[in-house]
Amino acid sequence: MSGTLYVVSTPIGNLEDITLRALRILKEVSIIAAEDTRHTQKLLSHFDIHTTLTSYHDFNKEEKTPVLLSKMAEGASIAIVSDAGTPTLSDPGFYLIREAIRAGLPVSPIPGPAAALAALSVSGLPPDRFVFEGFLPKKKGARARRLEQLKPDPRTLIFYESPFRIVGLLEEIKTILGDRPVVVAREITKMFEEFIRGSVTEVLEKIGKKTVKGEITLVVGGNREEN
Repeated sequence: MSGTLYVVSTPIGNLEDITLRALRILKEVSIIAAEDTRHTQKLLSHFDIHTTLTSYHDFNKEEKTPVLLSKMAEGASIAIVSDAGTPTLSDPGFYLIREAIRAGLPVSPIPGPAAALAALSVSGLPPDRFVFEGFLPKKKGARARRLEQLKPDPRTLIFYESPFRIVGLLEEIKTILGDRPVVVAREITKMFEEFIRGSVTEVLEKIGKKTVKGEITLVVGGNREEN
């Protein structure tokens, strides 16, 4: 009998957010495939979990995937985790999950934290219909083209962005999408959690020239003219 691939969500900042089921699965599986083993080891040590860790990231996924699938076919269950939140949301977990499904192996979600949904839930923007875009292209031209494509969309938009690029992205959003309502969610669930709300202009004024630090999730109102 083959093993199962468990897609395990882990905390995005506050370790108390991990679920009891996630802890049990992480203890019971044969292997944990982690985006960064050093980061995941801190989580496992905190909860006294001693399961074997192996690295799984963009640079080794093609090499590691057949090895992990072979172990599953032999009966080993595997948990895949990202550095924070739910695997496959802006990380390499998708590749392993897709290949496991293609191989006819069972895949099971262990739900939990996700920065995108956490930010949306407290944004005050319409949550019933939304689009998760992850990270926009780094190149200015490609990023501008993607924003132009999103301009008519009436749904709430969710992005991940580097703190070093958030001001630039807000300025581009104002130019291309207009002065929409936005929420900059910073360091969600962590000690310095912060939510900066307002129009793009207001949020840029609130940020000013100060250095923005930490993990950023940006929530942007949809095109009201299309509602």
